[in-house]
Amino acid sequence: MKILFFAGLREALGTSSIELSAPEVASIATIGALRDHLAARGEPWAALATMKNLRAAVNQQMVPLDAPVSEGDEVAFFPPVTGG
Repeated sequence: MKILFFAGLREALGTSSIELSAPEVASIATIGALRDHLAARGEPWAALATMKNLRAAVNQQMVPLDAPVSEGDEVAFFPPVTGG
């Protein structure tokens, strides 16, 4: 599973993407579970669990946190952003 991070989230984590292997992904069923799995890594990852209005996409489709994920998916996380 490829996971992408955008905007301030990418900067806070120090990476634009990571890949999770099949054994690690096997126990992750939803976007929310994936978020919690990543947050369990500790700082700075823990911010994922507390970030309000965190948005996610699976295979380039915006989805809610209860959306299912599977091994071959591309998941993207977007923090709340403002523009002007």
